[in-house]
Amino acid sequence: MPGPVLALIGFIGLCLLVSAADGAVTSASLRTWYLSLNAPPGAPPGWIFRPIWAALHILVGIAGWLVWRRTGRAAPLRLWGWQLLLNALWAPAFLGLHNPALGLCMVLALLALTALTIRAFRPISRPATALMLPYVAWVCFLAYVNAGFWWLNR
Repeated sequence: MPGPVLALIGFIGLCLLVSAADGAVTSASLRTWYLSLNAPPGAPPGWIFRPIWAALHILVGIAGWLVWRRTGRAAPLRLWGWQLLLNALWAPAFLGLHNPALGLCMVLALLALTALTIRAFRPISRPATALMLPYVAWVCFLAYVNAGFWWLNR
């Protein structure tokens, strides 16, 4: 197994790579298409997505690392990886493809996988579980916002 510090850098780096890749794919849409939509109440401004995702991805990376330190390559980390993949696909689906319906499907699947990940993390590491809570709260909010965009722009 790699050293703990190197592994921590890897977990956080992977999560921040998701943020950077999503930002690269969606930045133009956030400045144009997103602003042209009818927005649900409370929809965030486009500029807020990057800093929030970056902060949340750091927390998610640390959470994954904490579980890895206790279990190695176990089922909870596979769930963690799957939810990270869905996270990486949500922004390109919704913002990149301009498809709120597809984005809604992705964010609901992301929400379910994140809830399963948190449930799997809980008996292993309470700190990891706690680090995932702001993330799941944001994903819940995104599900609401995404559903609102879909409903108002059908």
